[in-house]
Amino acid sequence: MGYIYLYYGTGGGKTANALGLALRSVGHGKNVVIIQFFKWRKDIGEYLVKDRLAPNYEIYQFGREAWLGTEDKTEEFAGEKFEVEGVKENDKDLARKALSFALQIMQEKKPHLLVLDEVALAVHWKLLDVKKVLELLDKVPEETTVVITGRYAPQELVDRADFVNIIQDVKMPKHFKITEGIQY
Repeated sequence: MGYIYLYYGTGGGKTANALGLALRSVGHGKNVVIIQFFKWRKDIGEYLVKDRLAPNYEIYQFGREAWLGTEDKTEEFAGEKFEVEGVKENDKDLARKALSFALQIMQEKKPHLLVLDEVALAVHWKLLDVKKVLELLDKVPEETTVVITGRYAPQELVDRADFVNIIQDVKMPKHFKITEGIQY
C-alpha cells in the first residue's frame, strides 16, 4: 500500500524533501511523476534534470508566469524584489487541470511516487476544494505513494496523510544570495 506524505509549513524545503524521495525512487528504477501547482519556471533544478532522469522521472507544471500571492504587492526576498499578483480565475483553471491530470496519471501510469507540489497552498487559497483533493487521494493505486507539499495545509489533509512534517524557518540570514542549485 502506498502512503500519503505531507510536507507543509512556512519554511523552505518542502519541495526539496519531496525531491529527495523522488531521487531515491529513481535510483531504485522506480517511476516518479511530479505535478507542480503554480510553478512555471524552466530554470529550476528539478525541471532541468528531467531529460537526464527519463524515463523514470517526469515533471509537469501548471502555473502561469507570475509570482502569486493573496493580493497585488511588491515582496522582497534575499535582497531581490518581486512583483506579486493576486490569484486570478485562470489560476483556478490551471489548478483544476493539474488535479485532473494527477488522476489521469495515477490511473494510467500508476507511478511508484506521485508528488503534488504546492497542492496544499492551492487548497488554502481556494483554487481547489479540499474535498476534491481527498477524493483523488481515495483513488490512489496501492503501488503509488503520494507526497503533498504547500505552505498552509488544511486540517483535512493533515488528518488524511500517513506522515506529516511541518517545515518551519528557525533561522536564516537577514541578507543572503539565492543560489542556483540550492534554492532553485
